[in-house]
Amino acid sequence: MWAYETSFYQIYTLGFCGAPFENDGKLEHRILKVIDWIPHLKKLGVGAVLFNPIFESDTHGYNTRDYHKIDIRLGTNEDFAKVCKALHKEGIRIILDGVFNHAGRGFFGFQDVLEKRWDSPYKDWFNINFDGNSNYNDGLWYEGWEGNYDLVKFNLKNPAVADYLIDSVKSWIEEFDIDGLRLDVAYCLDTEFIKRLRRETDSFKSDFFLTGEMIGGDYNRIMSDELCHSATNYECYKGMFSALNSMNLFEIIHSLLRQFGPENWTLYKGRHLISFVDNHDVSRIASILNRPEHLKLIYTIMFGMPGIPTVYYGSEWGEKADKSQGDPALRPCFEKPQWTELTDTIASLCKAKNESKALNYGGFKSLLLTNRQCIFERECEGDRALVVINADEGSFHANFDARAGKGVDLISGKEIDFGGGLELSPYTAYIISKLQ
Repeated sequence: MWAYETSFYQIYTLGFCGAPFENDGKLEHRILKVIDWIPHLKKLGVGAVLFNPIFESDTHGYNTRDYHKIDIRLGTNEDFAKVCKALHKEGIRIILDGVFNHAGRGFFGFQDVLEKRWDSPYKDWFNINFDGNSNYNDGLWYEGWEGNYDLVKFNLKNPAVADYLIDSVKSWIEEFDIDGLRLDVAYCLDTEFIKRLRRETDSFKSDFFLTGEMIGGDYNRIMSDELCHSATNYECYKGMFSALNSMNLFEIIHSLLRQFGPENWTLYKGRHLISFVDNHDVSRIASILNRPEHLKLIYTIMFGMPGIPTVYYGSEWGEKADKSQGDPALRPCFEKPQWTELTDTIASLCKAKNESKALNYGGFKSLLLTNRQCIFERECEGDRALVVINADEGSFHANFDARAGKGVDLISGKEIDFGGGLELSPYTAYIISKLQ
C-alpha cells in the first residue's frame, strides 16, 4: 500500500483558503491556492495531501449540505479537479475527509423532512421523533452528534443512506481521481457501513486507502483487513508531548511497545496508524512543548516510530496556536509557506521515510531507555534504523547493544560512529541508517 511508504500533509481547507466561517453563498475560486503551494509540498517531500472537508456546508465543513458539490466558498468542482490533476502530476496523492456520521441542517434530505414531516421520503435517513422538539424549535426531535444539533446524525443502517454516501465516494473517485478517505468520527460509524465502504472502494480503485478518526479505545474496532487500513494514533500523540514535557520518555516508549513491540500480545503489530503531533482539532505542538528545543525531537520520534507521519500545515515552520483561542485560531490562512530550520529537519525526515524500508515496515524494539534518553530500533528484511533521542539539556553517553559501530544520520547526513557507545550532545535527535 502506497500510504505506508510516505508521509501526509494535512490542510484544513476552508481555513487554509481564507474562506469566511459562515457560508455566504458567494463563489470564490480559493481552492486554486493549493496549486501555488505545490513547490513547497515537493520540497518538503510529502506524498499525499489530506484535505479536511471541501464539500458544500453550513459553516466549518463538517455540517455538509451537498456531498456532490465543492463548497462555493472554495470554488467549483472544475477548480478542485484542476488542483487534483496538478497534485497528481507531481506524484502527490489526494485524501478527502469523509463526513458520513452526520450532515448539516442545510442538507437537502433534512430540509425535506422539516418541510414535509411524515411525508418526506428522507424521514428514515435520520433518527427522528415527531412527538418531540429540537433545540431549534423544529417541532420534531432528532439525534445530533454528541449533542451538537447543527450536526444531524445519519441512520447508517438505512440502505438508502449508505447507497447515497457510497455513490458520493464513487463520484469523487470518478471526478477527482482521489486516492483515499479519512473517516470523520469513525468511532461512531456503523461497522457494517465501514465494511461495505471498504469492499466498494477496493472495487472502485485497487489501492484506495481508508483511515478513520479514533480518539481512544481499541483501534481494531475500525481497523482490519475488512475495515479501515489505518486509524489516528491519539495515544501516541498525547504520549509524545507528555513524555517530553515531563522528561519521562518511559511514557511514549511504553505506548509504542504496547502497540508495536516484539511480543505476540502487542495490539497493532504490522498495522500502520496515522501519527501526528498536532492537527485541526488540537493546539499546535509549538504551543504545547515546554522547550522549543524539543520540536526537532518530537518530529524525529513521530517519523521514526511505526506509522504514517502527518504534518499539519504551518506546523512545519513552528507556527503556534492554542485550542483555548477557539478552533478558527488552529485553522488559519497563510499567505505563503515559510521555511525554517525546523522545516529543513522535517524535509530530511520525509526523505528518510520515503527511502527506508525499516521506517516503513520495520518492527519496534527498545534498545536504551532512561527518563531523558531513548534509542529504539526499526528493522525489516535486513534494513535497520536506530532512532536516537537525548531530550536533556546536558550531554549523555549512551551504551547500548546495536550490533554495529557506524552509520549515517538520515537527518544531517553525517557519519555517526557508535562503536563503544554514543556521545550525545544536548537535545540530540538522530535516525541512524546504513549501519556498518
